Amino acid sequence: MSTASIPQSPVRQRVTRLAPSPTGALHLGNARTFIINWALARRHGWRIVLRIEDLDTPRVKPGAIAGIERTLRALGIDWDDGPLIQSSDLEPYRVAMRTLAARGLTYPSPETRGELEEAATESLSAPQEGTRESRFPASRRPAVLPGAFTPQSDPCNWRVVVADRTITIHDRVAGVRTFRPCDSIGDFVIWTKRDQPAYQLAVVVDDARQGVTDIVRGDDLLESAARQRLLMDGLGLGTPPTYFHLPLVRGQDGKRLAKRHGDTRVDTYLNDGVRPERLIGLIADWSGIEGPRREMAPEEFLARFDLERLPRYDVVFRSGDDAWLRQESSSAR
Repeated sequence: MSTASIPQSPVRQRVTRLAPSPTGALHLGNARTFIINWALARRHGWRIVLRIEDLDTPRVKPGAIAGIERTLRALGIDWDDGPLIQSSDLEPYRVAMRTLAARGLTYPSPETRGELEEAATESLSAPQEGTRESRFPASRRPAVLPGAFTPQSDPCNWRVVVADRTITIHDRVAGVRTFRPCDSIGDFVIWTKRDQPAYQLAVVVDDARQGVTDIVRGDDLLESAARQRLLMDGLGLGTPPTYFHLPLVRGQDGKRLAKRHGDTRVDTYLNDGVRPERLIGLIADWSGIEGPRREMAPEEFLARFDLERLPRYDVVFRSGDDAWLRQESSSAR
């Protein structure tokens, strides 16, 4: 199958995407990424598309999509197209798989995670920190020939052939970074035994069909940019996007902001009477906007945000930040 059959949007202007996952409500770290993405887009005239990345079906929460849209609007974040809901149409991803199979770049992989971890131990290669994947040793790759993407009698994952090459990412925030996925992770899963595309493939296909030219997200996904570049090249998708990988918001323990740091969901603060402008004021303080911390409307954030002033280090959410957010709402009760 030719790459011409892979859906691609004709790009007439720069396009970015807001791509939340409905596995839970948005927290303050998510909100910071989305409002910076929105501000960059509106400042520079990019089109904004909304995508709901809901392929991790066991973890999708009922009502989460509506909640995410409500939270974004409460913060003054709007978009021009969407939402595109990934699970509503899997055919574009199947087209991509057929293309990769015809080029000899993907193959079925029946190995379990336990078998891979055992193999990694045998090859002196431990599972990669911060991921749920084990490195797939090249020694376990079968002979891969051009063929067809067909269902297997026993459901299994499909992997992409990762070439022995170095990928260079030119990032507007993180700078120039190099990666060797062949050494760090090996052949990774792009189609799951649930008969759905894995995250890396889905993102590449969706960015192509939505015409995405600029990607703004957390820097925990920097290595994913290298994997996605490999898939873009395999699919013949042309010019890679411009990347903006932002430093994360972390808890005082140094770990990425999560449930263990308390309830930092935006909806919780809003339901407790915290004004959206106060949340934006905290995010502005985290984003290099100078001046004393105070409430701020989204329009002012848009006018004052400067990417060059964005801190190039992770932000820490402290107990004092929570107290500041709740200060006015507590006094009003």
